[in-house]
Amino acid sequence: MRVVHTADLGAGERAQLRAMLDTAFAGRFDDHDWSHALGGLHVLAEAGGRIVAHAAVVQRSLLADGLPLRAGYLEAVAVHPDHQRLGYAAAVLDESERIIRAGYDIGALSAAEGAAGLYVRRGWRRWSGTTGVVGLKGFVATPDDDGSTYVLPVAALPPGGVLACDYRAGDFW
Repeated sequence: MRVVHTADLGAGERAQLRAMLDTAFAGRFDDHDWSHALGGLHVLAEAGGRIVAHAAVVQRSLLADGLPLRAGYLEAVAVHPDHQRLGYAAAVLDESERIIRAGYDIGALSAAEGAAGLYVRRGWRRWSGTTGVVGLKGFVATPDDDGSTYVLPVAALPPGGVLACDYRAGDFW
């Protein structure tokens, strides 16, 4: 396993990673999802010279009831279907969570349907309050994301309340 910044991924390695993510997400990984996974640290697990598991930790700005937080946001967590249930997800998450705890105020992610249990077992908590996004027009609630947003507390957090993320194209969370 290794950790590499997006800037240090060669073109061939980026193409291999994107192909693995497309396969792992069975066609539900679009260009916005890819863009969200870039610009931070990639935790890569390899087997047979190929990338078989991945998690990206990218920095985002969150507001928890108005308290600004530097978040290590988890993106594009995936294991190639041929390598699932072999411990690769745990391995990339172990390292991703180490990075979050060492460098950020909070970890955050939006759990895909059916994946929340994995994160809960690891200590992530579903955000009990509401969610929103802060953009050019100010704060906008994102009620569709209220049940799928999870946090890994590093520093003390206000309980519940409003958790707001910075604006980005595609899915906000």
